[in-house]
Amino acid sequence: MNIIALDIGGTAIKSCLFRNGELFDRREVLSEAYLGGPHVIKLAIDIIKDYNDFEAIAISTAGQVDSETGIISYANNNIPNYTGANLCQIFMEYFNVPVFVENDVYAAAIGEAIYGTGKGKHDFLCLTYGTGIGGAIVRGGSIDKGTTNAAGEFGRIITNADKYNDGISGYYEANASVSALISKVSAVRPELKDGRLVLANLDDKTVKDLVDKWINEVVYGLISLIYAFNPSLIILGGGIMSNNYVIGLIREKVSNCDMPGHSGVSLMAAGLGNDAGLWGMYHIARGICD
Repeated sequence: MNIIALDIGGTAIKSCLFRNGELFDRREVLSEAYLGGPHVIKLAIDIIKDYNDFEAIAISTAGQVDSETGIISYANNNIPNYTGANLCQIFMEYFNVPVFVENDVYAAAIGEAIYGTGKGKHDFLCLTYGTGIGGAIVRGGSIDKGTTNAAGEFGRIITNADKYNDGISGYYEANASVSALISKVSAVRPELKDGRLVLANLDDKTVKDLVDKWINEVVYGLISLIYAFNPSLIILGGGIMSNNYVIGLIREKVSNCDMPGHSGVSLMAAGLGNDAGLWGMYHIARGICD
């Protein structure tokens, strides 16, 4: 079965075609999410129209998702006017094929559990660091979605209570997302406007100091999750986590903060990198359509 997979994020839309279990024709375009949900949906439709010969569409997306209906239950201001969009209905009416929709981090966790770092592991946490910070809880080999399909909003942990005056600045994702890092670095080096450029300039002491401070923010949230969940494995997703310096320093700082009974947690970069969500959606669609 040929399946088109899309991963809709606040920064980019990734897409590919799965044919006989192999990933082909991977593409990536800027989502321009600040233009709003209708723009993002139209862009996704245009992307799919450029592919041929597919029998299903599988979409992972930012925001809280009712995976039974394909409706975006809630989306923050990273994609304005996205809440309430019925992606299943929109794409089924346009392309006349089955459509599957899931939250992006849930999809990434499924991809990692089946094909990536979490393969063979029945219990772990998965976080993705990008425009915001998303999370997923895997228990007994399944996603624990909580009572309203919204568990794992790790980006909303309050890690800086002294900044919580406006209800936003104290959140984990306000300080530890890749967007937060880029904002800090570009204030002193305006030309460094994405994570790849930031990491390519670690020889600049000012940039490295800002990256180190950002890593501290990442660690604050991880330590809270370790104490709350006592996991054996945490998978860290997002392209920035594939950098050896970043993941190495995170491991070092977390190990220095362990307390008895919470030591030994493995911190691993996502084995599928930025394609984890695509693989997760392929697995969901294949399991239902086959």
